[in-house]
Amino acid sequence: MERAVQRRYLGLTAAIAALAVATTVAGCGSLGVGGSDEVTLKFVAADYNLDGGDGTKKYWNNLAREFETKNPGVKVDVAIHSWNDVDRKVAEMVKAGKAPDIAQIGAYADYVADGKLYAVEEMVSIPTQANFLAPLAKAGEVDRMQYGMPFVGSTRLMFYNKDLFEKAGIDSAPKTWDALAADAKTLKEEGVKYPFALPLGPEEAQAETMNWMLAAGSGYTDDIGAYSINSADNIGAFTFLKDKLVGPGLTGPVAPGKLNRKEAFAAFAKGEVGMLNGHPSLMQQAEKNGVKYEMVPLPTRDGKQRSAMGVADWMMGFKQNGHRKEIGKFLDFAYEDANVLAFAEEFDLQPVTLTATDKMLADSKHQKTRKFLDAMPTAKLYPVGKTSWAKVSENVKQEIGAAVEPGNTPGGVLGALSREAAAVDSAQQ
Repeated sequence: MERAVQRRYLGLTAAIAALAVATTVAGCGSLGVGGSDEVTLKFVAADYNLDGGDGTKKYWNNLAREFETKNPGVKVDVAIHSWNDVDRKVAEMVKAGKAPDIAQIGAYADYVADGKLYAVEEMVSIPTQANFLAPLAKAGEVDRMQYGMPFVGSTRLMFYNKDLFEKAGIDSAPKTWDALAADAKTLKEEGVKYPFALPLGPEEAQAETMNWMLAAGSGYTDDIGAYSINSADNIGAFTFLKDKLVGPGLTGPVAPGKLNRKEAFAAFAKGEVGMLNGHPSLMQQAEKNGVKYEMVPLPTRDGKQRSAMGVADWMMGFKQNGHRKEIGKFLDFAYEDANVLAFAEEFDLQPVTLTATDKMLADSKHQKTRKFLDAMPTAKLYPVGKTSWAKVSENVKQEIGAAVEPGNTPGGVLGALSREAAAVDSAQQ
């Protein structure tokens, strides 16, 4: 997307920069450490390493040490947990009365409902708050007040292995579900281990699920924001998956409900997967192993392109320890362009601020990322502003794999999930 289009969607970088210069004492970012005693911020973050490395831990530890050098009297204690565990770990800490000061996890609205979080405007400076990409900032609001700060974002596209396609005699990427199933069958006949990898395991099943819901023309919620998990379109999507991909053995040797994203991505990077849905980090992982790939929108039933899924992970500040000023100072530092870009580049993800996005778009080395950046302004996000979403998401992670298992019906499983979602939603209103 050209720079002019970015500004049409997201505002003007120049205005942000001018505001940053004009704002010398605003929000909490310019405030010093309260009191003379040393403060230790407890910070819990998710692990973004796909290959078992320690890049996430190194990034945050290095950033914390640099922050501490610039802010004597404030220490940052960093804890990194896998995406399998991080949301649960934070929930357990909060329940035990030992909330972290800062968490970078998958959902925030349930903590807002319990009065646990500072509003964004209570913590960070005005330039920091104004610099978030507009669609993501909006997704961080509850009752028009922003509590969740997007950390990194991504959109999803379908990756395919160009060498495996060529070997199987497939000339182009599928645009319809029927063509996808036909191509997967051809890949299986050529001995491809995972013709279409379908990770519906608990690591990120809610994302794979939403990919297919959007491709069917639906989503987790309807036009008025009510859960519609068992809509006719959604049931149709999972019926296709069960009958046309899973049943004929076109999704590989691991049952989708047992296959996690990390394992599916690793298999793609080994050249064992023909097609799968992925985010920008998969580019780096595949390129390290010399896998030639291309990225296209996920096929739909009728071949008409629909909105991609957008994801933002969330940063939030907890009230329990009363460290509002110190939290704000750390977050202002974490959202500086150099730090935002360093993390996004390390893991091939998308920055969530206007100024960092502009810089990435202008950098020729990020041309492959442009497809993902282009999709963000029209992408559909999880219903993260609903206080029930954290629980509903967890239910989907644990149960959706059953929708494509033998002996179950997609309508039955999606119906049960929809009833659970409605009950959780009603209880939290």
